Amino acid sequence: MERMGRIIQLHHLLRRGKPVTLAHMMKTLCVSRATVVRDLEYMRDRMGAPIFYDRAANGHRYDTDAPAFELPGLWFNAGELYALLASEQLLEAVQPGVLTPHIGPLKARIRSLLEKSGQQVDTVISRIRLVGSARRRTESEHFGTLAQAVLNAHTLDIEYHSRSRDEISRRRIHPYWLIHYRDNWYIVGHCERARALRFFALDRIRRCGSTGAPFKPPSDPALDRYVGASFGIFGGEARAWAVLRFTSGAARWVADEEWHPEQKGEWKDDGYELQVPYADGQELIMDILKYGPDVEVIGPEELREQLAARLREAAVRSDKHGSSTEPLICSVSPWGCRSGHRPRFFADLGGIRGR
Repeated sequence: MERMGRIIQLHHLLRRGKPVTLAHMMKTLCVSRATVVRDLEYMRDRMGAPIFYDRAANGHRYDTDAPAFELPGLWFNAGELYALLASEQLLEAVQPGVLTPHIGPLKARIRSLLEKSGQQVDTVISRIRLVGSARRRTESEHFGTLAQAVLNAHTLDIEYHSRSRDEISRRRIHPYWLIHYRDNWYIVGHCERARALRFFALDRIRRCGSTGAPFKPPSDPALDRYVGASFGIFGGEARAWAVLRFTSGAARWVADEEWHPEQKGEWKDDGYELQVPYADGQELIMDILKYGPDVEVIGPEELREQLAARLREAAVRSDKHGSSTEPLICSVSPWGCRSGHRPRFFADLGGIRGR
């Protein structure tokens, strides 16, 4: 154990008020008598700890006549510091540059503490990697404004570029939640123009500003029903249940995945059946398409027809450009590569299959 961790444990022992023997300290810290003595001297001489030796009890304690003593500054053991550095890496990977101005000072302090304890700061930095997928860029100044409005419950005026309609509109919204979903940020809130709850992608917000006007957020259960009731980011009450049948090969991955908190899964003789609630089939179909011929939509019929239409459109587009359908079906999956000559860096990435 490094000195910082030992000092934290000694502090916890000494502030209990009862004298602590050197033997008990040695046993607790798993170190020699000389190490304990050096640590006590360091705390007394360098930190000003009022350590008092009680000769009658043959133990050390804090002097009860001295002011209450606490360790100066921000003190963590090495494991906690590594965890904090790892958290910083995770936060930065969520959206590069967005949180850097806010957590920069904390990061510098953590690294300084690690260096003083003799630990290698670069270990965590070099060995933790988060690889994003289809991440879209969010303006860092927008993120700060939006997050503050969410936390303070203030209305926002935004200029929003809708991808689906390819139009720019100005809206006043009541931002309830800030959500990170599939490597991108969204705000869910009440839109005064639509008079309904809506999702807004942060990367599509061109301008934003807080009005300073407060609003009263709805209850969390109401938002939970809107955000979590159906599959994916398309909110609203679920209107149907999708029944998907996966082949035995794909099932080895799908059975361990959570597509929705209320999903139902059951092994069948010919594979795995997954049932998920959904309100809008758009995003669900995109996930189904990843599995190509290894999944069948059992129901509802409307979803089957939507998927079939998308597959026919893809086939027509491929034939139009002179592409054979075989490479599209056989590209990559984590349980094997049918073409037999693809690079195999699949790990356990959930059966990614591109058409």
